[in-house]
Amino acid sequence: MTSSRESHHAPRSVAAHAAAVEELLRPVVDRLSGHPETVPLSAARGRVLAESVTAPLDLPPFDNSQMDGYAARSVDLPGTLRVGATIAAGHSDAALAPEPSPGTAAPIMTGAMLPAWADAVVPVEAAVPSRFLDEGEEISLPAAPAGQFVRTRGSDVALGSGALEAGTVLGPSQIALLAALGVARVSVRPLLRVALLSTGDELVPVGEPLPTGRIHDSNGPMLTAALREAGAGVVQAHTQEDSPQGFRDALARLDGVDLVISTGGVSQGAFEVVKQGLSEGVDFVSVAMQPGGPQALGTVRIAGADVPFLGFPGNPVSSLVSFEMFLRPLLAGTRPRIALRLEGAADKPAGKHQVRRGRLNGDRVTLVGGPGSHLLHALAHSDCLVHLPVGLGHAPDGTEVEVWVL
Repeated sequence: MTSSRESHHAPRSVAAHAAAVEELLRPVVDRLSGHPETVPLSAARGRVLAESVTAPLDLPPFDNSQMDGYAARSVDLPGTLRVGATIAAGHSDAALAPEPSPGTAAPIMTGAMLPAWADAVVPVEAAVPSRFLDEGEEISLPAAPAGQFVRTRGSDVALGSGALEAGTVLGPSQIALLAALGVARVSVRPLLRVALLSTGDELVPVGEPLPTGRIHDSNGPMLTAALREAGAGVVQAHTQEDSPQGFRDALARLDGVDLVISTGGVSQGAFEVVKQGLSEGVDFVSVAMQPGGPQALGTVRIAGADVPFLGFPGNPVSSLVSFEMFLRPLLAGTRPRIALRLEGAADKPAGKHQVRRGRLNGDRVTLVGGPGSHLLHALAHSDCLVHLPVGLGHAPDGTEVEVWVL
């Protein structure tokens, strides 16, 4: 194992550090990917799919009505038509009944099966009179093209097509899709077990009284939420005082974890507890990124095994940006990325890749707050990360930038 060391070379590029983190964590990610477990859909929220899911049926499984109205043949429209039997959602008898004579329209409810003889639906409010009539009465309907307000079979997902890819984090919308497809159990990766250590004498756990000169620990709850959203499990989280021995003691108390993440103590200050507390196995580097320049990575010895270690900066925005840039892509894939034009101008150090917080504004993006790494209010009101690359010092209004949608 190499000794702990600090790099005094030129700052490392964002891409180079991302590659180093991937190399460090790839064995753990591959190991977890190779040992899937099956869980019921009710317990799958936040888990990562181990295997791709192929649609076991068409969705929707039959042609159905998009709204309450009248099912009709488009060739009969416009016209005055006889009213047939009502077709209710969840009841197929009327839809499967023998085909009525031409010039017939059947009242149909939203989601109800469209009968084979009909190819269009006219909303009830477009009918004259604008209400449902009894069977045998007559209703006047306007023209409607074939397919109007019809949800065709398999138009959402076709039988045998890919529904979800392996590596997908299962949130409410993915679980809804699996439920609609009748998938009751899914194969997921085992949870990456993460220990979080927030360092700093100034930190007070949330819920405890706040003495003068101290602040609540936001990094622990923030990264716990971010990790869980990315399909990982936080098994231990501690707020740790600024003491090298205390940090080593905290590491010694850990067991059964796949990754250790610390926040704070990796920069150039007088009380850099992480840097002082680790004697071997960890590199401390400067990345050409703002916020999030100081970084640490390597391994720490826990229960006789070398466990991957990442040290993020202590300022909360720096810590979350570090997670988004270097760790989340390995756990849950990349964020959706789009190119938008900047609303307003921005200045930054030309030698650094700057990550700003922003809000989507049509085909533009507006920066929220300044570049400061402590601006949690701006972070909380952002819905994207705006990337201003190395080499760019001044970005005038209208500059095209890369945006990661959160």
